[in-house]
Amino acid sequence: MVTSRESRRATIRVDDVSSAIEYCYEAGWTDGLPVVPPTVELVDAMLDAAELDPLTVIGEHVTTRRSCTAHAAAANAVMAGCLPVHFPIVVAAMKAMSKTGFNYHGSTASTGGSSHLIVVSGPIIGEIGMNATGNLFGSGNRANAAIGRTIRLIHLNVFHMQPNVTDKSTQGNPGKYSLCVPERSDRNPWPLLHEEFGYPDDSIVVVFAAGGFHNVENHFAATPEQALLTVADSMSCLDSLTHGQSVVVLSPETAEIVAADTSWTKSRVLDFLFENAYRENAALQQIGRPTDTEEDRSQYKFSNDALKEGLEERYHRGLSAEDILLFVGGGDAGAHSAFLPSWSRGRTSIMQSEVIKPMKKVR
Repeated sequence: MVTSRESRRATIRVDDVSSAIEYCYEAGWTDGLPVVPPTVELVDAMLDAAELDPLTVIGEHVTTRRSCTAHAAAANAVMAGCLPVHFPIVVAAMKAMSKTGFNYHGSTASTGGSSHLIVVSGPIIGEIGMNATGNLFGSGNRANAAIGRTIRLIHLNVFHMQPNVTDKSTQGNPGKYSLCVPERSDRNPWPLLHEEFGYPDDSIVVVFAAGGFHNVENHFAATPEQALLTVADSMSCLDSLTHGQSVVVLSPETAEIVAADTSWTKSRVLDFLFENAYRENAALQQIGRPTDTEEDRSQYKFSNDALKEGLEERYHRGLSAEDILLFVGGGDAGAHSAFLPSWSRGRTSIMQSEVIKPMKKVR
């Protein structure tokens, strides 16, 4: 799927909606599920809402030398089920993933099967009705589902990352269908992500090439230490223990337990998680995993130099507390939090962010 001035003027005519849906299947434009036929009117409404020229490049896949224009993104957004108010998030996510540190190609082609997580923070969440509460990572909300699905359709249709052809994922990942979640603000005891990133009045996206989803559950935890040690244990599980980055989504119930003691600032929580998310070298050696070199150990950053004692016998998740993206999300009830590790075995993909440009005001 490419965009040129000629292709913009070319239309495909079919007899009815059912025929249009089948045409999309035959053209290879779907992710296996039916798509909304991308009519000229729907695509133009998407572009108009974002005030973008159709030929503006908003994303690039450097390795394949393919670019994603606003028109191609809008067509895929229509097919995914987006409304025009959702499109600015798609545009921001594409720009963020195209930044050099993200390693767009590697994270879409690898056997590791990463899914591209889009985290949304800021007032746009309420404005477009995203779901930050129960079933956060599940189905049921159009904005969450359609925005995440658009990214996957762009991978397939614009960058040609096709399963078993250019996408070499060994077992895949359900997040490859869609993985877009907003931060929950009303139960968050700490500064929100868009505030942390320096945009208190704007909305942002943070993109992350994520490995498999870990459910972190401890209904017996009654103190901050008990709750956070459970999270740190999940972060240090041997199957995904690397120096890569992490996303931790605390449930409101768990966040309430931690923040009941006001000395537990977000900074302190992040330090605690990093400092406790480690395994002894003996455990790594038992499964044939390499341990840290002296150079690796020199890159660690701790809140207290005393924590470096015995470091030659430990392997930590990430290199510092700054490698953890922490926010609150999910339903009011249940001590179920989430940990998503980085896709790569090292630090070949680093999360990126982008400010969401406000949508055109419709009079």
